[in-house]
Amino acid sequence: MTANAANAPLTIALDAMGGDLAPTMVIEGAEIARQHNPTVHFLIFGDEARIAPLLAKHPKLAAASTVRHTSDVVTNDDKPSHALRNGRGSSMRLSINAVADGEAHCVVSAGNTGALMAMAKFVLKTLPGIDRPAIATFFPTLRSESVMLDMGANIECRPEHLVQFAVMGAVFARSVLGLTEPTIGVLNVGAEALKGNEVVKEAAAQLRVLEGLPGRFEGFVEGDDIPTGTVDVIVTDGFTGNIALKTAEGTVKLFAEYLRRSIKSSLIAQIGYFLARGAFRKLRDRLDPRKYNGAMFLGLGGICVKSHGGTDAQGFASAIDAGIDLVRNGFNEKVKDGLQSFKMNGQEGVSPQVGDVAR
Repeated sequence: MTANAANAPLTIALDAMGGDLAPTMVIEGAEIARQHNPTVHFLIFGDEARIAPLLAKHPKLAAASTVRHTSDVVTNDDKPSHALRNGRGSSMRLSINAVADGEAHCVVSAGNTGALMAMAKFVLKTLPGIDRPAIATFFPTLRSESVMLDMGANIECRPEHLVQFAVMGAVFARSVLGLTEPTIGVLNVGAEALKGNEVVKEAAAQLRVLEGLPGRFEGFVEGDDIPTGTVDVIVTDGFTGNIALKTAEGTVKLFAEYLRRSIKSSLIAQIGYFLARGAFRKLRDRLDPRKYNGAMFLGLGGICVKSHGGTDAQGFASAIDAGIDLVRNGFNEKVKDGLQSFKMNGQEGVSPQVGDVAR
């Protein structure tokens, strides 16, 4: 199910019960996203008794939505294998099914990451040529924005998996960020060719000689290259990527708290803040993690977007917007074309084990 025209009607399936503040956050986020995308229709799955009063506060959203009732919910404590076996009637599973059945163009959920990945892979399958889906997200950089994957779907990877991540990341950067020839780097403990474990060294060796790569491979990059924007696409395994993401989020919170304390430390500091409040407002907006909320499960046969479980309505709206952008840009079709443009020699399909996901 595709909808590439800028104003073509889209249907977005929402897991209304996923997330710490669901369903309130989901409905309010959908209202914000509706204002950005007035032609979108929402297919909302969850407890109708809780959803209906929230929709009543937003008549335009209610008119653009269809609610499918279910009382079953996947909790944050559910293991992926348990959710896969026992969550067939859950709001998460039914919203994914809507994409597989052609009722929706994409699904957005703030629920359990491991369960969402397991269900999405089982229902939507993987694209031809992709062994393991990867979680991709944006990073703000000094240059602009970069794409990093995997962010936690695959704790252990083989070299061919990292190569596939590089292809998907480059296609993502081209279709969503509009980059003609995105640069690609493999995250490592050093930029020298001899550093790192055998997996990253072999992946780099394959990428150096790969024909038809939808981007330019630049070699290894280090952790401090992520915020500087040395490359447009950063490739790593899910273990390392998830730690990098959480470290970056924690650093932003630490910086914000230090800044808040410094401003309150004296009258002169408060006056200085008042005089420079416009600049501080721009800084806050640039570093607002809600703008970058919405990690994409790349490599699936349908568009699936994971919102941070602790986000608010604004952040969930960003996740919906990200899904809409992927659909509008025909992302999956471009990934298929990218994979067909070169031969991935010597790579055997490896199915991820259920539970091999950072939650």
